[in-house]
Amino acid sequence: MSVEKVIATNKKALMTIDIEEKIESGISLLGTEVKSIKEGRVSFKDSYVRFENNQAYLINLDIGPYPEASFRNHQRMRKRKLLLHKRQIQRLIGKVSEKGYTVVPITIYLNEKGLIKVELAVGKGKKLYDKRKEIKEKELRRRIEREAKYGY
Repeated sequence: MSVEKVIATNKKALMTIDIEEKIESGISLLGTEVKSIKEGRVSFKDSYVRFENNQAYLINLDIGPYPEASFRNHQRMRKRKLLLHKRQIQRLIGKVSEKGYTVVPITIYLNEKGLIKVELAVGKGKKLYDKRKEIKEKELRRRIEREAKYGY
């Protein structure tokens, strides 16, 4: 993944999913959607990937309206096709068919060619005790770094 500019990240997914694999994907967009995304008018809230007819679709990706488009604007919450190879889609379908696995978008960014890409994460949902453990470890690391820096 060669990122030029990160537009948005799905922080909730990073906290609630134990990521096993990351995949870069293209996304099929309309012109006004591209302009809105480049302005940062995008939200990942409750978005996920669904598979229909051996195709991958991004559901619930909220792309805000482009103000200069007037009446020719796009629908905010329409399903958007993800551009993946057949082998990648088949592998993802196989993973999702296993109990507990899910595919969610974690980052949307511009690559070095100026194309909008979506980074997908494959993983299982974390249990409550896993989340608590991760928070404790993060706080401990911060405290150790702070003590090393300031010499408490």
